[in-house]
Amino acid sequence: MLIGIDFGAQLAGTTVIAAYANQEIRILQSIKKKSADDFIAFFLKKHNPSLVAFDAPLSLPGVYRGLEGCEDYFYRQGDKQWRAMSPMFLGGLTARAMRLRALFSAIAFIEAYPKVQAERLDFDKNIYKKEKQIPTDYIQKLESDLGCALPTIMNWHQFDAALALLTAMRFEAGQAVSVGAAEEGQMFV
Repeated sequence: MLIGIDFGAQLAGTTVIAAYANQEIRILQSIKKKSADDFIAFFLKKHNPSLVAFDAPLSLPGVYRGLEGCEDYFYRQGDKQWRAMSPMFLGGLTARAMRLRALFSAIAFIEAYPKVQAERLDFDKNIYKKEKQIPTDYIQKLESDLGCALPTIMNWHQFDAALALLTAMRFEAGQAVSVGAAEEGQMFV
């Protein structure tokens, strides 16, 4: 099983898991006022996926670990390359993601960046996550790249989880592109 996770605030009900197994994709969304971390942990314990593509920073800038050549206290090399938010600015979200990765160290985790995956698929930045409705052609294009039909996608969080899943599938197939240094933390699409 491969999964993509769009990681949101702890109690917001915006964390989504897109899971691929047996030629089928399932979409599961956390419940508002219930722990998103518990939602993910329960799923990982139950299904033990082979790979998780996580839409959140999974490491801090290398300066905090004394990595040679790393002098930036805010951004990792990959963050700068893809103009991502600083893991330090995302603070609690980063800490929660790193904690989940540590708790499930037997499962492979990679850091996904759905925004760049959307750019790779040529989704219009004036529509992606700005329009209320997700265009039908966006769903069709994503299904084409996934090689599998999607269940009904109700919101952009679910769409981003599916984009993260696409990253997991591309990684598994040896087609993913990465930025950043392996020792500091890489991001994939």
